Amino acid sequence: MENVIVVTGGSRGIGAATARLAAKRGYAVCVNYRQREAAAQQVVADIQAMGGRAIAIAANVASEPDVVALFQQVDEQLGPLTALVNNAGILEQQMRVEMMDADRLNRIFTTNITSCFLCAREAIKRMSTANGGRGGAIVNVSSVAARLGSPGEYVDYAASKGAIDTLTLGLAKEVADHGIRVNAVRPGFIDTEIHASGGEPNRIDRVKSTVPMQRGGAAEEVANAILWLLSHEASYTTGAFIDIAGGK
Repeated sequence: MENVIVVTGGSRGIGAATARLAAKRGYAVCVNYRQREAAAQQVVADIQAMGGRAIAIAANVASEPDVVALFQQVDEQLGPLTALVNNAGILEQQMRVEMMDADRLNRIFTTNITSCFLCAREAIKRMSTANGGRGGAIVNVSSVAARLGSPGEYVDYAASKGAIDTLTLGLAKEVADHGIRVNAVRPGFIDTEIHASGGEPNRIDRVKSTVPMQRGGAAEEVANAILWLLSHEASYTTGAFIDIAGGK
């Protein structure tokens, strides 16, 4: 039976790299996106060009009705789910905590935390052996910011990723005997478009000297770790974290 994966935030960066690599590894792929339809459809086209099966589905994963509809469409169009990558996330303009307002905090926490809980819930309903599923795996995309704190820039983002670390630990133990493994990757300074959202597109160039390996990472390097955690090679690994941060 074919493996089926949902990659949230799959239209760019780490999500797009993960979707493409998953297809190469034999998964049927749902590329979830919120607004970037053309980019998501390009990922789907790339997968189809290599002989894979993929669909793009628009959904705001911070919205419960959108999440429910997303997973229902995957059921109908791709078949039984076996893997979820909780990758969707945002950050906002670099800012000190003393300047942050509640609207900003709610946007960050809802998009980066609530979405992971909602998507995990729907995945578990489908994959859990207690519900008649055949098991599966979830990988949450956290960040090395969860342990560094991102002072002066993104403490709110870092805090949201700290919550994802706790979700990973608790959920891994909760569903371990239901055939589901839950792990996380913690990327460091990865060269993606997300830095432009924070107002500094060339942030990697500024900070790479603080990284022991003296460079930023590539989205494909994160995708490789994600696909390993999803694979049978990691069959006895749950509640674990892989830092992909060049030694940071």
